[in-house]
Amino acid sequence: MKGFVFHGPGQSAWEEVADPGIKETTDAIVRVDITTVCGTDLHILKGDVPEVRPGTVLGHEAVGEIVETGGDVHTVRPGERVLVSCITACGRCGYCWERTYGQCRGGGGWILGHVIDGTQAEYVRVPYADLSVHALPGAIDSREAVLLADIFPTAYEVGVLNGHVRPGVTVAVVGAGPIGLAAIATAQLFAPERIVAVDRAQARLDAAKALGADALADASEAPELLIADLTGGLGADVAIEAVGLPESFELCTRMVRPGGRVANIGVHGKPVTLHLEDLWSKNITLTTGLVDTYSTPTLLRMAAAGRLPTASLVTHTFPLDQMEEAYGVFGRGADTGALKVVLGGQQHEVVAVRAA
Repeated sequence: MKGFVFHGPGQSAWEEVADPGIKETTDAIVRVDITTVCGTDLHILKGDVPEVRPGTVLGHEAVGEIVETGGDVHTVRPGERVLVSCITACGRCGYCWERTYGQCRGGGGWILGHVIDGTQAEYVRVPYADLSVHALPGAIDSREAVLLADIFPTAYEVGVLNGHVRPGVTVAVVGAGPIGLAAIATAQLFAPERIVAVDRAQARLDAAKALGADALADASEAPELLIADLTGGLGADVAIEAVGLPESFELCTRMVRPGGRVANIGVHGKPVTLHLEDLWSKNITLTTGLVDTYSTPTLLRMAAAGRLPTASLVTHTFPLDQMEEAYGVFGRGADTGALKVVLGGQQHEVVAVRAA
């Protein structure tokens, strides 16, 4: 089979790799129908995630068909269409018992495309399949379902829930890429007074507006002043960091009000300065986190019922074998208008699903 292989910072290729096989009785083999590129994959290619070894197939999000299962897999069967979660859960360790699957100590956590071969391939081996894949209802399209493998649970759990979004608050989302847009969409479930989207790219701000942002701010034009103006000088109740850069994190700390919360989602490849000399007396709560995906079943039900705007985030669709081109389009999102690119299905040419 073929897969997209990381060969070191700045080096990758779509090439022949070994077919995966069952290694443990809890494994499943999935034929990949749809996969996608994540901002974390771009961080890996930059060398920001050094534990990813050269020779690893990248990717941690997919929809596909079960083709084989180990003897101890009981929740899915060959022939079923499934969502492959970005997080693998052993189901036995203390963290899994608490549903903090991202911290699994039994061989799970974020392993696909990280410490074992991932989903940007024709087939993928998924350990601990009973808790790590989800059977899909027929009502949800595969290209929409793949957005529930990572970006929607990440935005919802690490941004919206960790940020304690609630009725009547002001939420600032810094970064209107896929994760930030999913945070805007899911924050609305809690009826905040207003959501302010902050980004440098006008196309992404337009997408944020279409998804329900109440105000837009150019990140290069002191957006904290707009936040202060909207809130009587106080600042945002919740600032969600969805970029992963030092300047975006520091912007969140400048725009949050005393007693507010900064929910960091972004993957940081460089050190960030925490200005405790300014923050120590302001009762600021800072949260970080790797997604646990405990919300995935709920989000799947909502998506199947048409209650999540997943389709609007998909801007480009590619055949699976155009992985390198898809990475290029996604990596230049500010120029290409790409929000989320998906690969696979029955496509035979690049299709722009929605103009940004």
